[in-house]
Amino acid sequence: MNKRVVELFAGVGGFRLGLEKNGFEVVFGSQFEPGKKKQHAFDCYSTRFTTGIHSNQDIATVTSDDIPEHEVLVGGFPCQDYSVARTQANGLEGKKGVLFWEIERIVREKNPKFVLLENVDRLLKSPAKQRGRDFGIMLAAFNNLGYGIEWRVINAADYGFAQRRRRVFIFAYKLNTNYASDNDEFFDSKFPVELVKSESETVLHNDLVEMSEEFQYNFMNSGTMVKGKVHTYEIVPKTTPSLTLRDVLETEVDEKYYLSGDLEKWQYLKGAKKIERESATGHKYIFSEGALAFPDPLDRPARTMLTSESSKNRSTHVIEDPQTKRLRVLTPVECERLNGFPDNWTDSGMTEKFRYFTMGNALVVGLIEKMGKRLSDIIDNEK
Repeated sequence: MNKRVVELFAGVGGFRLGLEKNGFEVVFGSQFEPGKKKQHAFDCYSTRFTTGIHSNQDIATVTSDDIPEHEVLVGGFPCQDYSVARTQANGLEGKKGVLFWEIERIVREKNPKFVLLENVDRLLKSPAKQRGRDFGIMLAAFNNLGYGIEWRVINAADYGFAQRRRRVFIFAYKLNTNYASDNDEFFDSKFPVELVKSESETVLHNDLVEMSEEFQYNFMNSGTMVKGKVHTYEIVPKTTPSLTLRDVLETEVDEKYYLSGDLEKWQYLKGAKKIERESATGHKYIFSEGALAFPDPLDRPARTMLTSESSKNRSTHVIEDPQTKRLRVLTPVECERLNGFPDNWTDSGMTEKFRYFTMGNALVVGLIEKMGKRLSDIIDNEK
């Protein structure tokens, strides 16, 4: 079987970097930032990769004829509301989570053997008022298309990487593949775990509108779905020694990255605080947050990097430079290293602020490399 890949919501190519190291051929990559005149992420993607079709158009306008045949579809899609409603013609339409429904449309039309998706782990519990509904709808949609599902929340730092970045990975496979009859789970060999809580199970509705209106469920951090039957269980990783924040640091850093005259502001942002606030309805309440380490420790993996890393923000990393012993922020190259990208990968014409932004949106390439090895073996077994 060929190892052709379609990459949706490609960003600056994290999925592609990890998969190409395992012999996959990305035949189509789609990246589009709505409302942005400058398409920095796409420009970086098309600069760094020279093969395959590169699409910089709204995914809703991409037709199945535009997309080549492929065995694997991948993407890190935004976390939104996946609820559905019935139209006057009794069809289904997404309310807010339109980007997932574009994935569902392409999967339905192109019928890839395998799908690998990534999202923030809160997807399993959204929305707050109907916990588990959104993920349940996703599972039901794949079930209706003839796929089985495995999912797992993975923290990159648990498996040797330099960032504590938790994401849920979703692996879907057609039920007519050889893999569907195997007993080995997709994630187990590369991401060993121990079971800590006995599994629970439920059965999904086929009617997505009914799911949207009624479904609630406590999805744990790992699980499977086959023919509408969901099994979920809590696991803990068998961790391996990790890289640390110190391991990604540059040795010579430009003066502009050092703090200058704003130490009190940083101390306030990082410190514990209790602030009285008033809601839109006039209700007064106390907003509180605990202190963050200041500066960030160098002998541990970094905290999760956010898209606001370029700003003077509570979540922005501040370190004591090992050479100068002065406080500074991370450089764009150090942020690239935290996600496993080559140095200066995002130095492709975009602003420095957007270089930080793209890394806050990116995934850890090494995780995809591990999954790519597993997926390559599975595809070899399909021949």
